[in-house]
Amino acid sequence: MSRTATRRPTTVRTLAGAILTVALIVPVATACGPDSDASATASGTASPAPGTATGVPGAPVPAATTPATAAPATTAPPTLAGAGTTTAASLAPAATTAKPSDTPTPTAKPKSPGRSYPLVDGSTAEVQPVGNQNYTARIVSRGSVLATLETKDADAGLDANDMFVVLSVDGTVHSWMGGAHQGPGTFKLAGGWTAKVTKVGELHYRAQILGLDNAVNDTLDADQHDTGAVANGVYIVLTAGGRIGAHM
Repeated sequence: MSRTATRRPTTVRTLAGAILTVALIVPVATACGPDSDASATASGTASPAPGTATGVPGAPVPAATTPATAAPATTAPPTLAGAGTTTAASLAPAATTAKPSDTPTPTAKPKSPGRSYPLVDGSTAEVQPVGNQNYTARIVSRGSVLATLETKDADAGLDANDMFVVLSVDGTVHSWMGGAHQGPGTFKLAGGWTAKVTKVGELHYRAQILGLDNAVNDTLDADQHDTGAVANGVYIVLTAGGRIGAHM
């Protein structure tokens, strides 16, 4: 910096005219090298602006202008749409991938197994539920179905070659042999009951079950097929041919 400061006054005193001054400043600045550039920058001296009349002696040197420094651009923080308001999208949980359940899918329960009842003649009654609290019973002998009974909201009965069978509304089976009476007529039955059997038509008989005071406690109607009943633990069968049997 000291070399540049002493040469400039000397040049101004010996050379007349602003043009010669400028011409001498350029070699001096070149001779000074990097130190001169640094000194000029440090002292704040600005070069003449292009297009300015600098050849006139005594012309005022325009004030150095410092280019305006642009304010650094500030990046506004990103804002969410509807800032300050909780949206449904922001609360929605991330999509999850459904995993197969480890719990086996329950299957329909199998139909309850049927029950078998041995009958007095050696055959078997195979009972199955048929819905609505009703049951069906197949009389099976040596693999062959001899007859079928079905409860329809009432007890059922039949006469199978002098073997009487009653299927109750609870799905139980009772059988016996012998002791039948042929109607029409009035007959004493097991358990103290009395049966008054009348013929209504062809293969159609009716039996009134009377108590000790001869009051009618029940009525059996065998129309084209046998029928049965349970009266206070006494099993009764009336056939379409007019035969009636009872057992307890």
